[in-house]
Amino acid sequence: MMNCIKKSMAVLSAVLVNACAVTVSAQEKQTEEPLSVILMIGDGTGIPQVSSAFYFGEETPNFERFEEIGLHKSYSTSHLITDSAAGATAFSTGQKTYKRAIGVSKDTIPQETILEKLKNEGYQTGLISLTSITHATPASFYAHVKDRDLHEEIAEQLATADVDFLAGGGRKFFSQRADGKNLFNTILERNYNLDTLKLGNSKAGMRNAFIIEDEGLPSKLEGRGDFLKEASLEALEYFGKAEKPFFLMIEGSYIDWGGHDRNPEMMISEVVDFDKTLGAVLDYVESHPNTLLVVTADHETGGASIGKYYELDAETGKKTEIPEKVAVYFITDQHSGELIPVFAKGKGAENFKGIYQNSAIYHKILKAINAR
Repeated sequence: MMNCIKKSMAVLSAVLVNACAVTVSAQEKQTEEPLSVILMIGDGTGIPQVSSAFYFGEETPNFERFEEIGLHKSYSTSHLITDSAAGATAFSTGQKTYKRAIGVSKDTIPQETILEKLKNEGYQTGLISLTSITHATPASFYAHVKDRDLHEEIAEQLATADVDFLAGGGRKFFSQRADGKNLFNTILERNYNLDTLKLGNSKAGMRNAFIIEDEGLPSKLEGRGDFLKEASLEALEYFGKAEKPFFLMIEGSYIDWGGHDRNPEMMISEVVDFDKTLGAVLDYVESHPNTLLVVTADHETGGASIGKYYELDAETGKKTEIPEKVAVYFITDQHSGELIPVFAKGKGAENFKGIYQNSAIYHKILKAINAR
């Protein structure tokens, strides 16, 4: 009898210990901090552009630091060859739409974006672009208009969107408008530290906007410097002061422009600059493990390829292959229909393997957040 009692007590103790462990685990899950998200978009970047970093960069590309890699299908509801507006709207709303649409469905109905959704859940938000901050990619995260060229309407929506950190160009759409409004006054009234001349130091306890060119910033070849990396690090430092989760979109805009210009040097320099920024962001993610980084593009531009390099004899016209070199070639000055690479690092990165629609990126990000 005594042995039976002892065995029963041992079983009961084990059950209680397991129950306590489950309770503690549940409590830890509830108190775990929400996941921060960084979405980097290399506008116009397909596999050839990524490949160029391995041939023309001075160091091992930071793309090689990823283990979770996938591909997305970029077409829109109206065109097999998409544009930045439809592509970024698919990322921001979780549904495909027509070419040129900003934050609206294929029926032009405004859709809540991931930035707006997370902001309503207490997240800090940020947008960085080398183009105008009203350009298609950044605009798709806060604006809702039927056409990407409605820059003044997009700027008016941004002025009251209360995005916590902004860095890019587009000054004229706020202060040199057809309606005579100066939207910078509206921005200042909404607790912004505003600088229209340079990327300065952000101020804690305020929103920050650095809108420093009339339209886009210069290209890397034109002497832009390290704006993309510096703005990204400034945003991350700013978000860290508030000790709240954040959503940050960073756009490397001019990889696309290099393809449109069929300019190998421009494309290469912009990819190298994007990769340099990527390295700094990866360092941050590795030291802040409660962060998900997703790197992708809206589409590829130029139909680029990496091929043989030839030297041409000016007198005879004979081409001679140089085995130690490669060259970039373009088949078009427009976008292409290539599958687009997706790289992921951090919590939830495993969700981004495979081949899927561009709109699935929105849902995969939310899946990672909701798995907390």
